[in-house]
Parts: sequence; C-alpha cells; structure tokens
Amino acid sequence: MLSRIVGGVKPGLALNIKSPWTLAKYTRPFATVGGNTPRVPPAPPRTRATPISHDRATFTIRDGPVFSGKSFGAAANISGEAVFTTSLVGYPESLTDPSYRGQILVFTQPLIGNYGIPSAARDENGLLRHFESPNLQAAGVVVADVAEQYSHWTAVKSLGDWCAEEGVPAVSGVDTRAIVTYLREQGSSLARITIGEEYDADQDEAFVDPEQINLVRKVSTKAPFHVSSGTGDFHVAVIDCGVKENILRSLVSRGASVTAFPYDYPIHKVAHHFDGVFISNGPGDPTHCQDTVYHLRRLMESSQIPIMGICLGHQLLALAAGARTIKLKYGNRAHNIPALDLTTGRCHITSQNHGYAVETSSLPSDWKEYFINLNDSSNEGIVHTSRPIFGTQFHPEARGGPLDSSYLFDTYLESVSRYKKSQAIFQPERENRPSPLLVDLLAKERVGVVPTTGMENLMRMGEAGEEAARAARAA
Repeated sequence: MLSRIVGGVKPGLALNIKSPWTLAKYTRPFATVGGNTPRVPPAPPRTRATPISHDRATFTIRDGPVFSGKSFGAAANISGEAVFTTSLVGYPESLTDPSYRGQILVFTQPLIGNYGIPSAARDENGLLRHFESPNLQAAGVVVADVAEQYSHWTAVKSLGDWCAEEGVPAVSGVDTRAIVTYLREQGSSLARITIGEEYDADQDEAFVDPEQINLVRKVSTKAPFHVSSGTGDFHVAVIDCGVKENILRSLVSRGASVTAFPYDYPIHKVAHHFDGVFISNGPGDPTHCQDTVYHLRRLMESSQIPIMGICLGHQLLALAAGARTIKLKYGNRAHNIPALDLTTGRCHITSQNHGYAVETSSLPSDWKEYFINLNDSSNEGIVHTSRPIFGTQFHPEARGGPLDSSYLFDTYLESVSRYKKSQAIFQPERENRPSPLLVDLLAKERVGVVPTTGMENLMRMGEAGEEAARAARAA
C-alpha cells in the first residue's frame, strides 16, 4: 500500500518495495528526520458553511411520533438512526466521535451548548485537544433547549454555528423526555430531521438505515498514517475503524509510537514489525467488517503479539475468536455506566457509546468474560485465558471522563513491554522502532476520510450550484 505513497520520492532512488517495512533497509542522504518529528497535520478540508437556520424543524420517528421544534443548525434534511445519550457534559467530544456516524443524537441533558465549542487546537503530538476527530460525525442533533449564548474560556463559537459550518441539522424545543421514553420502549429507531417543511407521511419510505451500510469504511483512514512518541520506544499498529484522538493520545503519551492502518488492512502480514496491535472503536454493525475479522483470526493463529480492542474493536476481537455479537434494544451511551471487573470485584464508572454487544455464552473455552455491565448485565469485556489479548466494550480513554479504567492502557503496554523483551532474547537484531524515512513519508493524519452526511449533502449542493452557474455562463 505504501508503494503508492513512496511514488513521490525523487527520481534516481530506485526502490523495490514489496512491503511498507522494506523501507527500513534503505537510507536517504537528504532525509529531514533524525528521530521523532513533530506531527504537522495537513490543512483542513475546505468546508461549505451555511448560515444558521432558524426555520421550523420536524423530528420524525419512523412509524412513531412526530415532534415539531426550531432549527439551530444547517438547513439540511437528513435521516439516520435515532439514539440517545445521558451524558451531562462532553458534547464536543461526543459529536466528533466517529462511532456516532450515521446517527441522530438526542441529548437527555435539558440544556446543551452553554459552554460553546472550543478551537481545533492541537497538542504537542499534533492531536486535537478538544475533539475526537476533525469533523462533526453525528448526522443530526436533537436537544430540549440550546444555549445560543455561551461562556467558557476555551470557546470560539456556538454549538449552532458549528453545526451550520459542518452541514449538520440540529433541532431544539422538542420534548426529549418523550423521545427517550419512546426509544427506550421501542428501541433505537430510524428517524428524520426536516427543516422548513411540513411533515409528509409519504416520506417515511425514504428513511435511510445506516445499519445496512459499512460505516467503518467511511470513517477509516484510506492509507497508513503515523504519530510519533518522544517518550518511549514501543511501536504499536492500530487498526483504524474510526479511532478517537484520545485513544491515540493514550498510547503516545505512554511511550508508544503509533502507525494506523485502514480497517481492512492484512495486519497479520506486518505484525512482526510491531510490539503490539490495537483495534479501535468505530460505528455500526461489526459483522460488516468481515475482512477485519479474517485478518485478526489469522493474526491470532500466527503470532503471540499483545492485542487490545475497544468498543467495536472489542466486538471484532470476539468475532475473530469465534463468538457472536447481538444488537441491543437501545444501546448504552453515557459517561456514568457501572462496569464490574470480574477479576478483582471492583466497579468502575465508564463512558460508553455502542449499540451492539458480545454474546457471552458464545465465547470459546479459552476466553472468559472480563467486565459486565451492572445496569443490564451485558458484556463489557473479554480476556484470553493464557495470552495477552483482551477487549473492553467501554472507553477507558474517554476524553470527557471518567478515567476510572484508564489503567487498562498501562496493563496493555506492560504486556507490550514483556513481548518486546522476549522477542529481543530470540531476535537480538530485531528493531521495531519506525525508521526516520518511514516517519518522513507517512501521512500524519487520517487519509481520505469524507466528512459526515450533512457536509456531503452541502458539498453536493455547492457542486450542483457551481455546475448550474457554469451552464448559465456558457449559455
């Protein structure tokens, strides 16, 4: 895959590259990297911002109730899966979480937007400080009341301005209590947001079900990218199914440089160049990722490398082990869900965002349940009985907190350290630190990821307008 990236190397440097890691065998006299280099992100994609729409807005649940309110985001009509979160804070992090791709997010917290939206500032590793991805990921936003005036020292814009810039419709002035009661009783449902139009029952046939789409393909990087750590010498391969910025930060800050691969990359073919493999979170039905499951199964059959998975990554790990996943009635989306560690008997308050879960009864004999949800008894983690492989359904890295379970990253990197030391005994010449040339050539940010549905619609509208203008000028 990287042979295409390396195609830009100056003429005269002939490389016969069969693998990305063949690059480590070559040196480049004029390379600009002597070690870890600062992560310089590419320029952000040009967006087509629209003014905030304050028109009438309708939130319609398919075969269910219709709620009328007021728009405070983009003037765009969308459909998706309606889900709810009981989180009190952290709406910038939630809305930029790629796991919400294709979903209309309903907030149970009555007032949203009071501390505005922070800037897209980046930390010393080039990772976003306040967001989990560069763009707003949810298809739509529904709140009871929105704060049009915000107050916080990090804020640079309002929630409404942000939604309009990102092409995402948002609705306020609706009874979110009634919406959540319906979703809890009937389960997550398809819904629509319509701006400036009366409800038309005939439009029910136009509902789009994001569960029928491979959403991971939309949010995963299309080519490898690299994030260097200046504090350690581990090198971890991340399978990017929609990885959150704070997952990368949690690894890099603990001394692990990260190379992220597309979700369907044959990771078993290059795993021997790394000290660990990590499977990220992501949106949608895990059974859409059959290539990922196959590659993970091959990896576990051929390597003893430590593996950790979070959220969707946890589910994919279970599928690769031979277990099954199930769709929950309305999922778990909050920052205050209790999960019990079955190995210690301790309870942790966790952040969660998922609509699927692992069916514990389907786990093979060499796997056991690690955590359980104390609200609904669903599975929250699995662990291999004899190998350094485990996954958690919840998010131990949650940027908006809580951080009760962040120690799991330390647990994972302790196993990475042991594996690295054991490999050094048998292979003294083994060196898994990324080569300076490789770091220089790889992208430093997700590659080719298209913004959310609302922005896609705006971009198409803009392109159609430009085409019409060109046609008018030609006439």
